[in-house]
Amino acid sequence: MDKQGPSRPTREIFLKGSLIGLIITVPSLAAFFIIWFVIGDKYISLVIGVVVHFIGMGFSLKLAKKLFKAKQP
Repeated sequence: MDKQGPSRPTREIFLKGSLIGLIITVPSLAAFFIIWFVIGDKYISLVIGVVVHFIGMGFSLKLAKKLFKAKQP
């Protein structure tokens, strides 16, 4: 059994999955904290953070379809 064979695709999947996770999480947290700092209201910041989070999820769905295409032999 080749030791490098299975680990390489697994590492690639982890890296791509981590990228997708960052695309979803970082903008929503940044929007929440920036709006909270500027306005000072947690509830408005929460709503804006949730909206940005769902926009990020939609963008990451399109990106995931491109990144995780099944390679046909």
